[in-house]
Amino acid sequence: MTLLQLGWSPFFEEAFAPYRSKGLVPARLIRETAINYGAFLEGGEEIDLVLSGKVWHDAANDAELPAVGDWVAVDLGGENEDHVIRARLPRRSCFSRKMPGKSSEEQVIGANVDVVAVVTDAGPDFNPRRMERYFALIARSGAKPVVLINKADLFTKQENAEAAAELAALCPDADIHVTSALNRKGLSVLKSYLKKGATMCVVGSSGVGKSTLVNQLYGEEWQWTGDCNEVTGKGRHTTTSRELVPLPGNGMLIDNPGMREIQMWTDEQTLRESFADVEALSHDCKFADCRHQKDAGCAIRGAVEAGSLELGRYESFLQLDDEIAELRRRAKKRQMSVERWAKRNHRVKARNLEDRIQLEKDERGDWC
Repeated sequence: MTLLQLGWSPFFEEAFAPYRSKGLVPARLIRETAINYGAFLEGGEEIDLVLSGKVWHDAANDAELPAVGDWVAVDLGGENEDHVIRARLPRRSCFSRKMPGKSSEEQVIGANVDVVAVVTDAGPDFNPRRMERYFALIARSGAKPVVLINKADLFTKQENAEAAAELAALCPDADIHVTSALNRKGLSVLKSYLKKGATMCVVGSSGVGKSTLVNQLYGEEWQWTGDCNEVTGKGRHTTTSRELVPLPGNGMLIDNPGMREIQMWTDEQTLRESFADVEALSHDCKFADCRHQKDAGCAIRGAVEAGSLELGRYESFLQLDDEIAELRRRAKKRQMSVERWAKRNHRVKARNLEDRIQLEKDERGDWC
């Protein structure tokens, strides 16, 4: 397996040049655990790595630490010595979300991803509001959005077609495919995105057939899949860890555990681009600072009342806008706390230095 097959490009070659002269080698991370990382070297050799203290301390937050899909500069250890990550190369793209819960931290789902494929179905899992979140996150990442409306064999052609049409209207840039993992329908379409060196990240709720699709792409039972519940049509939660998998033909695949929360990690500009239809209406609002709620002369509310804008999409726009504002507020609060701690530590170090200098003077008998 060559570096090119692993996703290497001139972008990474240029970034790696300073490390090559130091005797380090490039590697791509394929898994992350609580204590170490797994990675591929050129030639396909798989090794375990540990993170150097410098990389850890230099990271401003967890999102800046190496993650699955990242390229890193590695100091290969000798016999009975650890292989050490000395640096993380810049990312060409980064698909992430807000960490679940009340945290204001970013969680990286996959680094250097070319395509993000969201797996859903036309039945119980179908949720346009959740898909809007996915589309916004994918837009920010810089990856290509693809949707697989899976389990087509469980629903009518009309149901599948209506689901596909609704999602296409939400994100014209997305490629929408109706697939059936059970009947191996649509896998050739999925493979068309997995060119040499390309990386695809597969996400979606538990039980929509992600692991089955991965198994079929890989050609063997890479991820264990559970039995399907006859009532709900859902399988068991089978993917338990994030991992980058090389495919027998071409490309790399990042399979993810089912996501229960899709919280926003994006910005106002990305939100506006994801809701271009709503943004266009805002230009007709009576007041420039309209908050699009109870404000007089709001063109967006007028469109909802007239039936030209779906109420659910309007509410989703407001909710996502509120989440981004709250995320910004928490991040600012956290930054202020970090700055206060930094100033406090600086003062403590300064006092300790003064005390040490004074102690040395006392020991020398230097009273001047």
